[in-house]
Amino acid sequence: MARIVVGVYMVRYPLGGMLSMSVQIVAGLRRLGHEVVVVEKAAWASSCFDPVRGEMTDDCAHGTAVVGDLLSRFGLAASWCFVDWGGRTHGMSEAGLRDALATCDVFIDAGTHGQWLGEIGPRATTVLLDGEPGWTQMRWDLRRRDGLPTPAYDAYFTVGQNVGTPRSTVPTLGLRWGHVLYPVLVDEFAPLPPDRHAAFTTVMNWRAHEALEYDGAVFGQKDAEFERFATLPRLVRRARFELAVAGKGVPRSRLQAEGWTLRSAHEVTASYDAYRDFVRRSRGEFSIAKNVFVATGSGWFGDRSAAYLAAGRPVVVQDTGIAAHLPSGEGLFAVQDADEAAAAVERIEGDYPRHSAAAREIAREFLTPERVLPPLLEAVGA
Repeated sequence: MARIVVGVYMVRYPLGGMLSMSVQIVAGLRRLGHEVVVVEKAAWASSCFDPVRGEMTDDCAHGTAVVGDLLSRFGLAASWCFVDWGGRTHGMSEAGLRDALATCDVFIDAGTHGQWLGEIGPRATTVLLDGEPGWTQMRWDLRRRDGLPTPAYDAYFTVGQNVGTPRSTVPTLGLRWGHVLYPVLVDEFAPLPPDRHAAFTTVMNWRAHEALEYDGAVFGQKDAEFERFATLPRLVRRARFELAVAGKGVPRSRLQAEGWTLRSAHEVTASYDAYRDFVRRSRGEFSIAKNVFVATGSGWFGDRSAAYLAAGRPVVVQDTGIAAHLPSGEGLFAVQDADEAAAAVERIEGDYPRHSAAAREIAREFLTPERVLPPLLEAVGA
């Protein structure tokens, strides 16, 4: 088995969704029998979000406490390290961190944007796990055009299943992009008895960052795609829809007038357990994708939708080209507009037990660590 160091984004944003995304990866690797070390560092001054105080700060006490407790639940209590803005280590000692970086077989960058590359030992294969297909490649290309450097890895993987194929317009930058789906620990999302009155839900950031202009086109965030689905609650009479939303410029009054129930994304993701319970207590998921994922035909599929499927909650998600890679039509529906979404929800409600069972089966068949991670590791010789 390999010694694998994984660079993550957890301490700096210690809310349930981000925590879950990283946990599924690192705990999945450990479940496969690998030795796993989790690393992260402050990227800039005041890079840590403290959800209790609602502010960005250099004080990482809240984040390190949350992450330390969570990783201990997965057998990683002594196998993580955060380096704060002052250079102090939390979790592992500095000596332990340096040893892990120097002796690892594989380094997987799952959210640190190349910060660790200069510190990895020569025996390691460095791997990018790109979770922002289109956004990453376009930003890199723009940097290169300006004569600026971009991170260099030994291998490049993306959750955009169509990147590097004729189905997608994402620039490849002359690199070979492997493909990986986000893994999910199915047992972590054991189904609860379905509640007929629960809503179809999702957690979303309305506008995570500003739009990106690339070769004359503008690529936006979820705010740019939501208009296609704004009327959905009016089209379905026997289901409710709830958005746990954060971000800038949310048109709350208009969304509520269309029939959407709104909640605070920070509230429902206050912890890993709160996030997991929110998913498991939902009727299903309805979710849109970032404009850049859709417009480029990237084939992106999110870790949150994987969690809903594992919980036996049917998923209706905006199609980014993922329907070519996961079964759509039973338990999971990839849709292009409000009419298609409404039809999918009606089908789900017409036979909820069947679609619930199908959702969980998709997670078991396509999204477990045992299915998702070995091809990536084999490709890099681990």
